[in-house]
Amino acid sequence: MSTVTLARTGTKAGPLAGTGTLTRLALRRDRLMIPLWALVTGGLVASGAGSLEGLYGTAAERAEAAASMTANSSMRALYGPVFDDSLGGLVAWRFGTFAAVLAAVASLIVVVRHTREEEETGRQEMLSAGAVGRRAPLTAALLAALVVNTAVALVVTAGLAGQGAAGALALGLAIGGTGMVFATTAALAAQLTESARLAKGLTGAAVGLAFVLRAAGDAGTAGDTPQDGVPGGASVLTWLSPIGWAENVRAFAGERWWVLLLIAAAVLVQTAAAYALTGRRDVGASFLPTRPGPAEGGLATAGALAWRLQRGTLLGWSLGFLLGGLVFGGMVEGAADIVGDNVQARQIFERMGGQSALTDAFLATMVSLFGMVAALFAVGSVLRPHGEETSGRAEPLLANALGRVRWAAGHLLIAFGGSALILALSGIGLALSYGHDAGPVLGASLAQLPAVWTPAGLAALLWGAAPKAATAAWGVAGLCLVLGWVGPALGLPQAALNLSPFGHLPKLPGPETAWTPVLVLTALAAALVTAGLAGLRRRDVVG
Repeated sequence: MSTVTLARTGTKAGPLAGTGTLTRLALRRDRLMIPLWALVTGGLVASGAGSLEGLYGTAAERAEAAASMTANSSMRALYGPVFDDSLGGLVAWRFGTFAAVLAAVASLIVVVRHTREEEETGRQEMLSAGAVGRRAPLTAALLAALVVNTAVALVVTAGLAGQGAAGALALGLAIGGTGMVFATTAALAAQLTESARLAKGLTGAAVGLAFVLRAAGDAGTAGDTPQDGVPGGASVLTWLSPIGWAENVRAFAGERWWVLLLIAAAVLVQTAAAYALTGRRDVGASFLPTRPGPAEGGLATAGALAWRLQRGTLLGWSLGFLLGGLVFGGMVEGAADIVGDNVQARQIFERMGGQSALTDAFLATMVSLFGMVAALFAVGSVLRPHGEETSGRAEPLLANALGRVRWAAGHLLIAFGGSALILALSGIGLALSYGHDAGPVLGASLAQLPAVWTPAGLAALLWGAAPKAATAAWGVAGLCLVLGWVGPALGLPQAALNLSPFGHLPKLPGPETAWTPVLVLTALAAALVTAGLAGLRRRDVVG
């Protein structure tokens, strides 16, 4: 049944009427994203067994690695403690936390997309005029999120079954369950705010807070001795985090199945709260309405408006990159201890960071990872005016004496200048925490900019020339992150790594100073932006 058919149905509907149809519609709209996200997230975990087996081929090497990682507070903050030195236990340690974060991100995107975004665009109001129950859209969104997380759990379980069926099932349920916790958090945020962007931001902040709580808790304790009355050595801070719950399921390490009850309880409580709130408000309304007001003073220009729209996001990314630089900078001195005498681990760092001293290779790896993540900020910032356009807020601005290029230029300046700012802050954080070579470290961070700007330029081109395909730029930025993050560990050939613009940059700090790729990528990014602005001037405004 189509959306038009739903809207024309005039019979009185129960609270869940139309749920099945809306669920099928949601799954059809996400028919590419759901399997792709499940395969990437689950496949990342499943492929970890092979890469870690190549690094630590014997039981003695795995035991030594587990002891070394657990004794390093920085590594515990990043990945958590190692609960078991089996291959499955190392996979759960290395990939479990980040897979849980990826599942949470996918869940919040799906839920907000099919709840608050539908209301913001006016489509939900049309559907609600027909035989669609008040709680049907929320139910359909949560069911779509359940499909995503079930698919991720199945891929993880099937991929790691050879390491132990019980451990594989526990890890899959922990990752999928964490995704559902934040799916219901997103459902709550969608009731509280009028903006889909703010709902995503609030849920994303909750994911970030959960990661920070887990990291702080794990950094402070490493053993299995009860801490402050909390069982199993986990800090109280770790138990306050849903990501910490997933970690403490302890897949492949004497599974704690009862921890899954905490995850289920959180899902049920948040679902009940979201259902209660959605029944007490009108379609399009919220419990935290936005504050209306005229554009006065500093908001009188298009550039100032772009700054007002994006300054909160830029501030959050800036703080995150500065703190991340401080954390990773403290790990530089211990890089040799982390790698030890393992030749394969050293080769991975050198593939990511260059054929230089191990400390320089580690620093080059860190600045490269910061650059890949900064590309996500740049793409999102470039696509912000696309969201203003599709929501109808751009058309009144452009109906006045405001040119399209000048309107777009404010957002592009924030995207490209903001990416330079956050990378500079990450370099400052690295240099302050490392305590040496501040100039080379900062320069190495800024040298990532041409590769960051390339997917941002592609986003500008797609938005300007083919706005319906603009979101494909997220796939390009995600591919760069996957290739750079796990490509070297999986032993991908250099030709595959070179599909990412980051594969062409000089590995700095270090002796490598090939600047031709830097200039070529900068010129490419400029050409993409120019072509995108030309396309924006020629096409109609999307409404």
